[in-house]
Amino acid sequence: MAGGTPELHHVLPAGPSLPSMPADPVGPGTPMIGIVLVDDHAIVRQGLRAVLEREHDLRIVAEASSPAETLAVVARVRPDIVLLDLKLSPSSDTEGLDLCARLTREHPGLGVLVLTTLLDDHLVVDAIHCGAKGYVVKDVDTSELVRAIRAVSRGDSAFDARSAAAMVRTLNATGAAESRRLTERELQVLRMLAQGLSNRDIGGRLYISETTVKFHVGNVMRKLEVSRRAEAVYAASKLGLI
Repeated sequence: MAGGTPELHHVLPAGPSLPSMPADPVGPGTPMIGIVLVDDHAIVRQGLRAVLEREHDLRIVAEASSPAETLAVVARVRPDIVLLDLKLSPSSDTEGLDLCARLTREHPGLGVLVLTTLLDDHLVVDAIHCGAKGYVVKDVDTSELVRAIRAVSRGDSAFDARSAAAMVRTLNATGAAESRRLTERELQVLRMLAQGLSNRDIGGRLYISETTVKFHVGNVMRKLEVSRRAEAVYAASKLGLI
């Protein structure tokens, strides 16, 4: 939440990006889900409380506006869910990540659901790495938010469409980067290329065939996205590989 006090429509149903669907049906005897709201803006917490407590199985057991207050409140009331904004002060957009990691470390059974205006591809994955069970942006439809809370309370993961897409993009990019990482053998070959050695000389030093050396050289050039041996050496030097 960058800037001043957010408008109330950020937490109330307003213009969902997906068609509105009814929240999961709740029958008699459904366990109550205790929720702690964590946001540095009181108006946001008030709006969330008003919306969520319309559901018979959701109960707001406490609110907090800072990491220290959150840790104290969660230790005292032992909620099922913490609905957590990532931006808890004007000085940081990701203060909630550290808080998320500490909450899930100190309370292993706690379900943390990130609810924020921040939507960055890496933030979604970082939140999951910090122990969050889900990630939802604040202009999501109310029924979608309620479903996400119930999913996390069951131990499932929950993402809105945009957060899920952001996570997939990050994972795909990570996979592509891993596929371009040079192996130890390829680095050995690259260093010898930098010394001006021929494929035959490299093969003799590494006790591998000249054909195998050509295979490694081809992989090096493909991963560095070059077409010549000299370009591979130049690109590697710029990347600090040699």
